[in-house]
Amino acid sequence: MYHGIINIYKEAGYTSHDVVAKLRGILGQKKIGHTGTLDPDATGVLPVCLGVGTKLCDMLTDEDKEYVAELYLGVTTDTQDMTGTVLSHGEVSIDEERLKEIIYSFQGEYEQLPPMYSALKVNGKKLYELAREGKTVERRTRNVRIEEIEILEIRIPIVKMRVVCSKGTYIRTLCDDIGKKAGCGGAMKSLERTRVGRFLIKDTLTLGRVQELVTGDGEDRKYGKTEVDIEDYIISPDGMFPELDKLKVKKEYHKLLQNGNCLDLNMVYITKSSADTVSEVSISKDNLPADGERFCVYDETGKFYGIYRFEGKDRVFMPVKMFITDK
Repeated sequence: MYHGIINIYKEAGYTSHDVVAKLRGILGQKKIGHTGTLDPDATGVLPVCLGVGTKLCDMLTDEDKEYVAELYLGVTTDTQDMTGTVLSHGEVSIDEERLKEIIYSFQGEYEQLPPMYSALKVNGKKLYELAREGKTVERRTRNVRIEEIEILEIRIPIVKMRVVCSKGTYIRTLCDDIGKKAGCGGAMKSLERTRVGRFLIKDTLTLGRVQELVTGDGEDRKYGKTEVDIEDYIISPDGMFPELDKLKVKKEYHKLLQNGNCLDLNMVYITKSSADTVSEVSISKDNLPADGERFCVYDETGKFYGIYRFEGKDRVFMPVKMFITDK
């Protein structure tokens, strides 16, 4: 079984669920989950969690995201994108300078009303299911943050822009809101997600490429590059925490680690790395970690077990999330 995160390029026509289903067949394992839904016609970065890496799904949904979107001015639809039923047409008479002012005015925090065609649930039912039944229900606005908006091109009625935003932001709704403020209406024409946290579009793999890496077909076999393997593209669970220091648990306390128990100061070493050396430092009252500081925890063989947090009051390391595998 594979464990970790793989950066998939979601192609148009697939739902995020479709991608997971196809990967289950390609990789031969059931334990797979995605980290944030993309609309079927949208493309781009979709980090997918494998094995114990599925425990990271909730952490990755909190990451900021970057998109490149095209806004089509002068039209509104029931889905807020060009796949929906057209509700209205409006004349686009706004000048470019005023349009730029309106677009940039959305940078920062603003209250966004989630669209009816979304996966949010109301009373246990997804909004898009209600919308397909012709129903509209009351939704609460929620605070989202647009970190950056960069206008890449204006060719009225099309505006191409790059958007960096917080989790829970609907780019379709942003396009609709810009159109309303411009007085002519607007809908999203296309959407590509170019980044999710540390995951970049340049590092993505298509499902076809994943299939080649698993079976050994394609260009790698053609040119004799047999050393290339799907494992080379999977980030291990501890690889998601490069900023954390490491704790190594002494051999006699491995059973406690395997059971996810708290760890006392005398049970562990802090592993410190410099440019050319790695040293193991015992912990005492004179070099205590900061209260709440988190660590990647390993046994003496180097096997990763999970994330622990130091509780200064009790002077113990408490498990935050365990990633125990049979491998």
